Amino acid sequence: MSEAMLPKAWEGLINNGSFLPVIVKTLERIHDPSWSMETNVHDHFEMVYIKRGNAIFQISGQDVHLGPNDIVIIKPYQPHKFIVKSQSGCEFIVLRFKFRNQHDDEYSDISLNDFIEFVKNKESGPFITLKVSRKNDIVYVMNRILREKEKQDLWGDFLSYLLIMELFVLISRALKMEWEESIKNKSLKVKELMQIAKEYMEKNYEKDLTLTDVARYIFLSQSYFAHAFKEEFDISPKSYLLKVRVEKSKELLEKTDLKVSDVALSVGFSSQQRYNDIFKKYVGMTPLKYKKRMKAARMNK
Repeated sequence: MSEAMLPKAWEGLINNGSFLPVIVKTLERIHDPSWSMETNVHDHFEMVYIKRGNAIFQISGQDVHLGPNDIVIIKPYQPHKFIVKSQSGCEFIVLRFKFRNQHDDEYSDISLNDFIEFVKNKESGPFITLKVSRKNDIVYVMNRILREKEKQDLWGDFLSYLLIMELFVLISRALKMEWEESIKNKSLKVKELMQIAKEYMEKNYEKDLTLTDVARYIFLSQSYFAHAFKEEFDISPKSYLLKVRVEKSKELLEKTDLKVSDVALSVGFSSQQRYNDIFKKYVGMTPLKYKKRMKAARMNK
């Protein structure tokens, strides 16, 4: 399909990403208890949604019990085997996918979104499980992907790209919610995550860092992260980041001959005016006045 035939919105979306999702295979199956399979190992992700019945997935030596409306996402290169347990059989949908670099057509098991970053995390193990309702948006999108692949019409591949991107956004949100719920009653884990976030800001203060970036780093929603950080350190994460930038800028004003405008950019402020306002709020004087005062103090020693 030529680029000229692409709708503008799709063209922009596709050109903005290095890796695009590619559906390797879609399946919708019903199996009875007599069905069996050999252990499989794939170089792609495999996502299974149980519509009806009960089954066990043996994944890298672990038994994963699945029932209606359960989802399991198996990482690449994990040996797995599916065993039907219900006497009435088991009905399920399977999506297999990987990521292709559109610039060189190489494949990768790493995507540019939160979902894959979390799935790649060693703490999550060889698979991820989710419990959803039959009317959940994730199930709806999975069914849409299945139907689009069956149609094989002119725009099918591009619709599949968009749908699988939407699927990852939905799964990412669901994983975030489960993650937050799992740590809310674990004060030590919350303290550990807030300390990680604090150190992350201290090491990356000079970058164009947002609270969304920091929350994403520890896989929390921005609202929950902001609340937990303020509760732990008695300061909002936004104020803490600004404080770190101001303190680092004070060192540059004291020890270098950099212009105030260059100092502002060096510590992560987008403009000198913004830097001036924040610096004066925290220090009680402008950066230029502080620089002159520090220089005079050195000369009088």
